[in-house]
Amino acid sequence: MKALRTLTVSLSFLLIFCLVPAREAPNVILFLVDDMGLMDTSVPMLADKNGKPKRHPLNNWYRTPNMERLAKQGIRFSQFYAQSVCSPTRASIMTGQNSARHRVTQFIAPEKRNGGPKGWRWEGLTPKDVTLPSNLKKAGYHTIFAGKAHFAPTGKVGEDPTKLGFDVNIAGCSFGRPGSYFGEDGYGNLNPKQKKRAVPGLEKYHKTDVFLSEAITLEAKAAIDQSLKKENPFFLYMSHYAVHSPFNSDPRFADNYKDSNKPKNAQAYATLIEGIDKSLGDLMDHVAKKGVAENTLILFVGDNGSDAPLGPVHGYSSSAPLRGKKGTYYEGGMRVPFIAGWAKPGKKNAFPVAQGAIHDEQIGTVMDLYSTILETTGAKNPEGHVVDGVSLIKQFSGKQNPERPDHFMCHFPHSHRSSNFTAFRKGDWKLIYRYKGKTKHELYDLQNDPFEKTNLAGSETAKLKEMTQAMIDRLEKEDALYPVDGEKTIKPHLP
Repeated sequence: MKALRTLTVSLSFLLIFCLVPAREAPNVILFLVDDMGLMDTSVPMLADKNGKPKRHPLNNWYRTPNMERLAKQGIRFSQFYAQSVCSPTRASIMTGQNSARHRVTQFIAPEKRNGGPKGWRWEGLTPKDVTLPSNLKKAGYHTIFAGKAHFAPTGKVGEDPTKLGFDVNIAGCSFGRPGSYFGEDGYGNLNPKQKKRAVPGLEKYHKTDVFLSEAITLEAKAAIDQSLKKENPFFLYMSHYAVHSPFNSDPRFADNYKDSNKPKNAQAYATLIEGIDKSLGDLMDHVAKKGVAENTLILFVGDNGSDAPLGPVHGYSSSAPLRGKKGTYYEGGMRVPFIAGWAKPGKKNAFPVAQGAIHDEQIGTVMDLYSTILETTGAKNPEGHVVDGVSLIKQFSGKQNPERPDHFMCHFPHSHRSSNFTAFRKGDWKLIYRYKGKTKHELYDLQNDPFEKTNLAGSETAKLKEMTQAMIDRLEKEDALYPVDGEKTIKPHLP
């Protein structure tokens, strides 16, 4: 009789378990904005000494109500790092690896190989690479790419996102700079002078007044609808060409900036930012309309520092109060906005995300997005594939992750605005190491000097040596390539 009762109870539990529907696999929208730095938003991303959001003048210049909306219902990071130029960041998101390891260390020139050390991956990603969308596809996801790809040069297989794990490609190709944002120009296709960077695949909008950011958004919404019809969870890699140059003014928002004292190109840049913000809001509204907002995670991020035309490259201008901008080794070149939140907070959320919170205690990096999305979706990282990032889900709850690394490294063995450098942060300290020139080191205590005004390399000699050794160890661990001078390889050395 006891055995019979036990069997009855067990069958009852089994029946109840079978009647409870399995949790739906979450949809994920990775919303990546080209050249959007930490301060290119009305959302205050920096924190004061008490860890509270602090507004700065640039926050009052930009108009981004939908970024504010996502931040209100989610969490933003004040110390989130990307590489200083676009292609390395994009390869890091796709692979989960730091640029020194995957070796796409410079932006990919579509028609020719950019200069750099022998062996740097100027050919970009290939179908042989382990990629985020290919992992998700194996887990049953419908994978959508929309916008700027810039994964490989013209003529290489990886220039087509569908060769890298995406089911759908909307307007993605080898280059990152569009010929034009205007439908009247066919986004470059109808103007011989812009043909070299003509955005492909949006012919239905040619000779219309539909701005490029809007056309990509409309197509992305249609692709989401196709996923929902298939009853597949979707992964949307939403990657606008904006806010990359040319700074074509988005006429929908031009009146919002015309009476400012900013130059015309800066006004145009602000309209591009606002157009991106509208796209974000449109996608949030769309998944709500389709009834899947509570099951859709949105990760909003920039791919490198700001390129806003507001002043000197290495000074306090487009990223103020941070120093520097896109392509530099200062914080303004590498710190980017990051906001995570459910499209609608609710009971169907797969895990909690703190609402209206700012995470200022720990860093996050673009390498972390790979691990975060895999954990969110239940997709697997293939055995043997080295990953440098960690999942951010614990930090999304507003708590610290005691196991997360405290370091970030941007390794750039090329010429650009800042040339031939490694920028290495560990804890609150940051080292800038230059491989060429007389001045090799800059050292900053970011806890007390977050805006990099006082170089301590001459006074904190013990810390300088410690940080340089830690940087060298990290470079060796990631099997980095080093700058060259003719045939000579230049390796870092201790001070």
